[in-house]
Amino acid sequence: MKNNPLSHAASTTATRRESDPAHGLVIVHTGDGKGKTTAAFGMLARMLSHGRHCVVVQFIKRRRDHATRLLHHPHLQWHCVGSGFTWAGGGPEVARISCETGWLMARLSLSDPTVDFVLLDELNIALACDYLEISDVLTALAARPAGQHVVITGRHALPELVTMADLVTEMHEVKHPFAAGVAAQSGIEF
Repeated sequence: MKNNPLSHAASTTATRRESDPAHGLVIVHTGDGKGKTTAAFGMLARMLSHGRHCVVVQFIKRRRDHATRLLHHPHLQWHCVGSGFTWAGGGPEVARISCETGWLMARLSLSDPTVDFVLLDELNIALACDYLEISDVLTALAARPAGQHVVITGRHALPELVTMADLVTEMHEVKHPFAAGVAAQSGIEF
């Protein structure tokens, strides 16, 4: 019988819940609406204000978010490894290589017991585009230190990840100014 990483990951998560009600959470922010990364940055700021050690890995975005100017902190490591969205240049092979580089950094953070919070920004996109293997991600999430929280953002969260997660929020676009021809606004969109 073939090993199913999802069943192992789900049973590991269930074991954590039973043995430690304050276990680290896997949180997924997905959907077509705005606010996935912004909500994750709010959690990041809260963790830093509690003196927790945090790591951000941005998989798709090419440049660091403007929030890094405010979130600069001695307990924060920030890795921006993206090559940009494929339609913005570079193509899928460049994006795959960038995501693999980011995944190496993410795995190190997920295995580090001194890291309390890991934000994997746009990991859902990397998985949905098959730049990374979902089985590798599920295995790393299941093996992480017991108290470590992980937030994963991006559209198109895979069902296996949704099943494993402790909390899933789907941002749904009801109305967006782009539809009325309004350009992206500094401080709101970027």
